[in-house]
Amino acid sequence: MPRIDDRLADLGLTLPEPVAPVANYVPYVVSGNLVFISGQVSIGAEGLIKGTLGAGMDIADGVEAAKACAINLIAQLRVACSGDLDRVKRVVKLGGFVNSTPDFTDQPKVINGASDLMVAVFGEAGRHARAAVSAPSLPLGAAVEIDGVFEIA
Repeated sequence: MPRIDDRLADLGLTLPEPVAPVANYVPYVVSGNLVFISGQVSIGAEGLIKGTLGAGMDIADGVEAAKACAINLIAQLRVACSGDLDRVKRVVKLGGFVNSTPDFTDQPKVINGASDLMVAVFGEAGRHARAAVSAPSLPLGAAVEIDGVFEIA
């Protein structure tokens, strides 16, 4: 079994079938050795994780929503790599959007759910640049949305 698939198994993670776009865009674009993955909303095994941080959702709930986004990013990345995640050389950047109230200021703690998962899966190559910002609402009422840029071989 390939190295990254071993890590996913060790972490008890199963990648879902990638979610199809809900509008006029593609799920990812490969340009040279970079893969740009469109924003993945917080859809977990039980469905869409909805809510607003600071109004009914706490940081722990947000971290789980961000992890769901990261799993969906990796699922899209696997397709972009023709099924071979060992082609991933680096997680370059994540852009995190947190559905939160105006006074909520812990967006970085929420997006750490995705960042920590990328490091757990890809090791040192999973360390990345990042943005973590607030949004007054996200598509479908999602709690979190994250897009990503990855370098592949």
